[in-house]
Amino acid sequence: MNATAPSRWRRPVNLAALAAVAVLALVGCTASADVIAYDLPAQSARYSFEAETNGVKTVWEYTSDRPTKPDTPTSQPCIADEIVKDPGPCRPEPLIFLRYDLGLDLANTVKAHGLHRITVTGYYQERLSKPPTVTELRVEASLDGGKSWQPAITKAGGQNTFTAKIKHPKRDEAPGGVGLRITAIDSAGDTVKQTIPKAYQLR
Repeated sequence: MNATAPSRWRRPVNLAALAAVAVLALVGCTASADVIAYDLPAQSARYSFEAETNGVKTVWEYTSDRPTKPDTPTSQPCIADEIVKDPGPCRPEPLIFLRYDLGLDLANTVKAHGLHRITVTGYYQERLSKPPTVTELRVEASLDGGKSWQPAITKAGGQNTFTAKIKHPKRDEAPGGVGLRITAIDSAGDTVKQTIPKAYQLR
């Protein structure tokens, strides 16, 4: 891994599996099966991790360095501790994950022609001993399949939680539904950008 330039991975993965895979920073290991293992240089550097599944694209950028001691609770050891001989110190990476409450009905649709509120919460793996705080979140909506994006009015709520109001047109003006692009930044300067080409349909 180059310490002076971001390193990028492109791999279609299941987001649930990604949560278990992308959070590992392992020393002295190699990639095998569905576990991504890599060496980190001792000095701090900026890294990028990219994943795409079912059309949803997520890009993380974060700062990390080689751990000098393990930083995981004994009740939740790193995967590499179980499958790799002498993996070295291990800790989760400070990736921001996003949880959505889109206010959908049972058909995954939302009423057209008006303002609609969604809630987005940033969170980290529980194994991260000192997670940062999500300080900023931006929401953009697309009504034309991602050709153009319009910012939504976004407001901070509880811890790491934000609400956004999206202006919906009439149903026939957005036949392909509503796409969302979310960007979150935390107190450590780590970021995530997640693009959902079709988050829901209008009714």
